[in-house]
Amino acid sequence: MPTEQTREEESKDLFFQKLENLAREMIDTHDKDFAMGALILTARWIAEDRIVKVAKAS
Repeated sequence: MPTEQTREEESKDLFFQKLENLAREMIDTHDKDFAMGALILTARWIAEDRIVKVAKAS
């Protein structure tokens, strides 16, 4: 019996779909090595707090 996803799970799935589409676009435009490098560099920036959170509008 399938269980319904929570809002958070649905949101995370949507982000993974967006990441997949972005990765495919980078691969199609450049190559696999570029896409992997860009995503790894982005992960490093996140780990180093170099990407600033954008305040959510209330």
